[in-house]
Amino acid sequence: MADVTRLCYTKSIITVNGQYPGPTIFARDGDRVIVDVVNHVRDNVTIHWHGVRQLRSGWADGPAYVTQCPIQSGQSYVYNFTIVGQRGTLFWHAHISWLRTTLHGAIIILPELGVPYPFIEPYKEVPVIFGEWWKADTEVVISQALENGGEPNISDAFTINGLPGPLYNCSVKDTFKLMVSPGKSYLLRLINAALNDELFFSIANHTVTVVEVDAGYVKPFEADTILISPGQTMNVLLDAKPNYPNAIFSMSARPYSTGSGAFDNTTVAAILKYRNPSNSSSAGFSKELALYIPVLPAFNDTSFAANFTGKLRSLATAQYPANVPQTVDRRFFFTVGLGTDPCPTNQTCQGPNGTKFSSTVNNISFTEPTTALLQAHFFGQSEGVYTPDFPAFPLMPFDYTGTPPNNTNVSHGTKLLVLPFNTSVELVMQDTSILGTESHPLHLHGYNFFVVGEGFGNFDPASDPAEFNLVDPVERNTVGVPDGGWVAIRFLADNPGVWFMHCHIEIHLSWGLTMAWLVLDGALPNQKLPPPPSDLPKC
Repeated sequence: MADVTRLCYTKSIITVNGQYPGPTIFARDGDRVIVDVVNHVRDNVTIHWHGVRQLRSGWADGPAYVTQCPIQSGQSYVYNFTIVGQRGTLFWHAHISWLRTTLHGAIIILPELGVPYPFIEPYKEVPVIFGEWWKADTEVVISQALENGGEPNISDAFTINGLPGPLYNCSVKDTFKLMVSPGKSYLLRLINAALNDELFFSIANHTVTVVEVDAGYVKPFEADTILISPGQTMNVLLDAKPNYPNAIFSMSARPYSTGSGAFDNTTVAAILKYRNPSNSSSAGFSKELALYIPVLPAFNDTSFAANFTGKLRSLATAQYPANVPQTVDRRFFFTVGLGTDPCPTNQTCQGPNGTKFSSTVNNISFTEPTTALLQAHFFGQSEGVYTPDFPAFPLMPFDYTGTPPNNTNVSHGTKLLVLPFNTSVELVMQDTSILGTESHPLHLHGYNFFVVGEGFGNFDPASDPAEFNLVDPVERNTVGVPDGGWVAIRFLADNPGVWFMHCHIEIHLSWGLTMAWLVLDGALPNQKLPPPPSDLPKC
C-alpha cells in the first residue's frame, strides 16, 4: 500500500514497489522474463501480462480463476514466460476485481539486438499511460454496483502517467510535461489503462504517425487525433517542429462513449513544451507563451472511430508478414452486449426498471468459478467447475441491432468452447441493441488475431465475407466491436491452454461479458502445455 494524493485528496492505494503507475518492464524480442510477485496487501492479487502471447506458458497468463488462483496475502508467485516474435508496447495489470485501477505499468519490448525499427529511429521514447482515478476506493465502488445492480459511480479524473493535469481541481502541479527539442523525433508509447473508457487523444497543432498497435507493426499513417480503447496500446511518432514555436501545446484525452449510461466526461491534459535554444533555462513555464488546445471529436463520434480503425493495416512485408489464416476450420458468431437479472426478493435494485445490470456473450453471463479453469482442465477435474458447451451461435437469434426483444434476462454459466490444436478460427462478434448499442473493446488472451472485417448493422454471412481483407488486416489483441455493428477476426489456435476473452471495459467484465476458449494439446511434445509450476497459488 502507498499513500497517494490527487485532486487534493489522499488515499491509500495498491502499488507495485510503491510506484503509481507501476515500474516499466523492458525486454527484447526473444527474452525470457521472470517476475517474482509478492503480495503484501490484504486483497487477493494476480498480474496479467496483457498482449504477451504466452506460448505454452498459460500458467503465467494471470487472470484470476482462469489460469491460476489468486496470490493470497503473504504469498508469492513467479511468473515465467518468453516473448516470441513480438516487439512494441504492451502493459501489465492486475486481473482480479478492479485492482488494475492502480496496479498497472508498461511493458516495452525492443527488437532483437541489432534489428532496427521499420521506421525512423526516434531521438527519444516516452511511455504515455492513460489511467482513471477515483477519490473513492474502487473496490467499494464495484462491490456497491454489483450489490445494488446499478451502474458504478463514475471516475473523478483521467490521468496521463498517473497525473490528472491542469483541468482538474488543484492539479496544476500534477501535470505530465513532455519537453522536446526542435527538429527531433519522439516515439510516444501510448497505453490505455483506464477502466471503463475508450479515449480520443490529440496534441494541439501537431500530427503523429501511427507505426504500431498491440506490439505489431502497421503501415504508417498520419493522424491529428487517435482513438485508443482500454487494453489497447499504440506507438506513434511525434516530429517536433523544426524551429522553436514560442508556444506550449496541450496533449489532451477524453472519452469516446457510445452507451446510454453515465460516463466521466472530463478531459485530461498534459503539456508539450519546446526547449528554447536561445534560453538556457528550460525550467518553469514562461507566462508569455501562448497555449494551444486541440479540438477533440464529440464524445459519441462513431464515424470518426470507424474511419480511424479502418486505416489500420498490418505492415505485411517479407520480414513482418501478416499470416492470416486463408482457410477456416470453424466459424463462430457471438453476440456481445448488455442484459438484466431479476432483482432478488426483498431487495431494491438500481438497474433498468428495477432489475440488475448484466452483460453477456451469446446471452450467457460468465460465472466466475472458485477454482482455476486451467488447473481443472489439466488435472481432469472439470466436473462442477465448467462445462465444455459454450454455444457457437446465439441460441435465440433476433434482429441484433433493431428493436430489442422484450425479455432482456440473461442466462448464467461457466462454459468453455473447445478447439482442437491448430484449428483455424473465424469469429464474428456482433453488438446488440439490448439496453442500447455500445462499442465493446474485446480482448483475447494468449493470441493475436487478424481483424478481417467490420461494419455497421447486422452481420450478413451471405455478402459481408466477400469484403474481408485477407491480405494485410491489422493484427491485434484487443478490438472494438463497433457501436451497433460487428467485427470479424481470424486466428490459428496454436497455443494450448484456457484463454479468457472478454470486454476490456471493466464494468462489463464484472457484469459477465466474457467467455473462455479451451485449446487442446497437439500431438507433438512442443504442442503440449507443460505441467504447472510448483508455486502455482492454491484456491
